[in-house]
Amino acid sequence: MKKRWILSETNLDQVAELQELLGIHPALCKLLVQKNIHSDTQAQRFFQTKLTQCHDPFLMKDMEKAIERLDQAITEGEQILLYGDYDVDGTTAVALLHAFLSKHTDQLDFYIPDRYKEGYGISLAGIDYARQNGTQLMISLDCGIKAVQQIAEAKKHGIDVIICDHHLPAEKLPDALAILDPKQADCSYPFKELCGAGVAFKFAQAYALSQGFAEEETESLLDLLAIATACDIVPLLGENRIFTQMGLERIHQNPRMGIAALITQSRKTAPLTISDLVFGPGPIINAAGRLTDGKQAVRLLLAEERTVAQNLAQDLGKSNELRKEFDRKMAREAGELLEQQEDWEQQKSIVLYQPHWHKGVVGIVASRMVDAYHKPSIILTASGDTIVGSARSVPGFDVHQAIEECEDLLMNFGGHRYAAGLTLAPENLEAFKNKFEKAVRKNIETSSLFAEIHLAAELQLSSISSRFWSQLQKFAPFGPSNRNPVFLSRAVADAGNSRVLKDKHLKLQIQQNNSEPMSAIAFGLAEKMDLVQEGPFDICYTIEENTWMGKTNLQLNVKGIREASI
Repeated sequence: MKKRWILSETNLDQVAELQELLGIHPALCKLLVQKNIHSDTQAQRFFQTKLTQCHDPFLMKDMEKAIERLDQAITEGEQILLYGDYDVDGTTAVALLHAFLSKHTDQLDFYIPDRYKEGYGISLAGIDYARQNGTQLMISLDCGIKAVQQIAEAKKHGIDVIICDHHLPAEKLPDALAILDPKQADCSYPFKELCGAGVAFKFAQAYALSQGFAEEETESLLDLLAIATACDIVPLLGENRIFTQMGLERIHQNPRMGIAALITQSRKTAPLTISDLVFGPGPIINAAGRLTDGKQAVRLLLAEERTVAQNLAQDLGKSNELRKEFDRKMAREAGELLEQQEDWEQQKSIVLYQPHWHKGVVGIVASRMVDAYHKPSIILTASGDTIVGSARSVPGFDVHQAIEECEDLLMNFGGHRYAAGLTLAPENLEAFKNKFEKAVRKNIETSSLFAEIHLAAELQLSSISSRFWSQLQKFAPFGPSNRNPVFLSRAVADAGNSRVLKDKHLKLQIQQNNSEPMSAIAFGLAEKMDLVQEGPFDICYTIEENTWMGKTNLQLNVKGIREASI
């Protein structure tokens, strides 16, 4: 897919002022100005993250009510049930709060619904489990904000419910004892982009503060929170950046048994990045809810014996390999099904349905369709008498809002701006396809339908040094809204040793104005080899470390190659 290169506009006067204050490379000052950082104080706050920079958890609506009820349950020895969603965020949120509360009560249980029998969110079967097991307080994690009927059923049986969620509320809220969700319209909590485990962490933090616990009680949970925050693809700004940065440090220094086993199973090596978490431990945790039992993921994350953790990680690793097979097969079928449609290129959206597709990987395949065709995509499959599926979006388009415009054709839906789930009756499928396409056409900006590479700054290859790399690392961890910056270098040339790898990729040696040759890798860009050899050419890239044969060097990870612009 051809991609447009867009160089970010930056106020050069502000860049010069910041460079004078900080004494770092102007390209790095551009990155700071693009983040609205204009002073030495703001820069230091950005670079030196601490938990003390986080907001007071009691700013969250209903927090005092929730803490008071939790304290009562612990003091009186009531049975507490943690109810979580089956994805990474939900299972990790359950593990996080369980790890915290288990030090203060032994009347603690957890429940993860079966994706296929119960579906997303709080189920009536889950409420029945709580009732049968004598639950007096249920805490929902990463779900519950739309569970009006289910919370009413729990209340009927004398079960108090505290909701910890981060999804968008509907107009009618459940009649829970307390609702912790910063996206509530009347919630004054300043940071709205927490994941479900992030809300659980703020709950634990508030209780720890109310009881005067040592800071380590909550800081010890940051490894779990880092995984949930990374894998739920929330913006890595504000508190989320602090959580992931400090959580990664804990993972590197002293990971809990379950996380260590996950890292080994995923074959990732330190130092880990956000991308390593998303594509390493994340899919293995998710495999539990997708193909087996979400409770397995919680058991793994809470494991205190090395052998138990390793065995559980290996089992989930096998499930993840099976998931990959389903994923590849479904993605291939989806692409073929789309391109068989006569007008598929004119459509602004993708909605595909096959009854045999695996319910556990529809979200992954929807993401693959977005990557391949750059259109908001919904992948649907059969579930009993209904059709269920997942939606994924392109940058800049609110897919949740578009689905909401089709609400009259749906049985249920939920999610957020870039990802959502939905359920509908089979007889409404064609009407939904048409109405969703109209909603997308009406609301999407033309620019959102084209893949773009956003370039942070122009850079001379000679500027890329160990010192530059060290300063660049202070901007990490990189992820949504804090992307690993893509730099532009113009009129570079082949230094003589470039070659094609596996008929798909390029291994490059390049230089600029007779600079020292720089190593680069260009995945999927083998068709650019003629341009490289003819030269000169422009490249855009991120900078990374590459270790080979025991030696570590800087290399460029090339995102695009084009004819030289000057």
